[in-house]
Amino acid sequence: MATLNKVTLLGNLGKDPETYTFSSGSKKVSFSLATKDGYKNKEGQWIEETEWHNISVFGKLAEIAEKYLRKGSKIYLEGRCRTRSWEDSNGVKKYRMEIEVRDRSGKMVFVGGRADQAAVITQEGSSSNFSTTNVSNTPTVNDTPPPPPADEVDDDLPF
Repeated sequence: MATLNKVTLLGNLGKDPETYTFSSGSKKVSFSLATKDGYKNKEGQWIEETEWHNISVFGKLAEIAEKYLRKGSKIYLEGRCRTRSWEDSNGVKKYRMEIEVRDRSGKMVFVGGRADQAAVITQEGSSSNFSTTNVSNTPTVNDTPPPPPADEVDDDLPF
């Protein structure tokens, strides 16, 4: 039976990334990423909710994240969910859900800032075959879509 574990997020870093270097020389970069959503309550007020995600980036993507990401940076990423567990000093089992972004299956897109600095970072095949795609001609991400033109609004919807 096939399964799928894939997460796609677009948000802002909540703090500067922390870098860990393993004895092998490979790196792990960790940071928190905030995503926002909202709804109108019964009184018609807009309620905004922020969800915080723990992100861990590994390998060559970690080196890129370490070099370019800072608190407030807006990024799009693709990774997978992973739950780590450990025992604290009192013997209590603790759990932490993280989004892992790895070279072979992950993706990072730097969004915002100067358009000519936006880039898509992915890996195809071997660990040395990374590609950077300039996305300066790509439309910027807008947090709120524009309203439809008045002549395109359909008031005869059945719901």
